[in-house]
Amino acid sequence: MKGIPLILAELGAPSPDPRQVFAIGLNYRDHADESGFDYPTSPPTFTKFASSFTGPVGALPLPTATVDWEAELVVVVSRRAERVTAAEAWSYVAGLTVGQDYSERALQLAGPAPQFSLGKSFPGFAPQGPWLVTLDEVADPDDLPIECRINGETMQRSSTKQLIFSVPQLVEHLSAVLPLMPGDIVFTGTPAGIGGARKPARFLLEGDVVETSIGGIGELRQVCVAFAETGERQVTA
Repeated sequence: MKGIPLILAELGAPSPDPRQVFAIGLNYRDHADESGFDYPTSPPTFTKFASSFTGPVGALPLPTATVDWEAELVVVVSRRAERVTAAEAWSYVAGLTVGQDYSERALQLAGPAPQFSLGKSFPGFAPQGPWLVTLDEVADPDDLPIECRINGETMQRSSTKQLIFSVPQLVEHLSAVLPLMPGDIVFTGTPAGIGGARKPARFLLEGDVVETSIGGIGELRQVCVAFAETGERQVTA
């Protein structure tokens, strides 16, 4: 019996319709350093709206000239978690996947109150995949190599052991505030190497190829294209 060829471009996000989406900021020491912030004493939390979700391979429409990249480990919750301790937190994780927290920096940082969630939720800004990997399939879920490359050039390279707040600590913190539900998503933060922190700043351009990988899980691949809303390129930054 012949198998059916797997076409990555036809896959969607492993958990496409979560009730809740959590994203954590400044969760790698080197990223906090490059951003000029003190290390947080509790996880800074925002959301990415689920309409930004997409699969592991495809086009990334650029709405402006200030779109940035953020490679991230993504956690999918397996069952209702309420006031869970860090010691038991991994038992509430269905699995891990690769994610990108694409960010439109002009909108994200527009003040006086920054618009993190809107700036990170344009269409295609939350690719995930290529599949959900259960914990028994990774050697050490607390130490996974993570990398982002633009046109083959390495921009981010780190390990999840560098997280300020580990996955169990994040589950403990979030579930102390509200119940986590099956299928909920947690973007756990990004390491150093984002475009906005470079001097001069570097942002994504049409034709750029973004590859994001986590050892033992897999890889994402997006090709940057013009933002087609009315048939014209939208550049407002």
